[in-house]
Amino acid sequence: MKFKVVISYDPEYEGYVVDVPELNGCMSQGKTLDEALANVKDAINGWIEVEKKHGRWDNYEERDIFLGEVSV
Repeated sequence: MKFKVVISYDPEYEGYVVDVPELNGCMSQGKTLDEALANVKDAINGWIEVEKKHGRWDNYEERDIFLGEVSV
């Protein structure tokens, strides 16, 4: 499954905030880019699990997640 992410640096947090526009409300953060990307993978998986639990993700297939279009 492929998701576009938007990464921005937050000077107040002193780290990176990652938003997944295709998944309403799905976002994460990390002090480094690597940490932020690892955390957003967990956030995406959690978001999908909640949607599946509530029957709102009927076409889900187990696949690796690809993160792309990173802007810093």
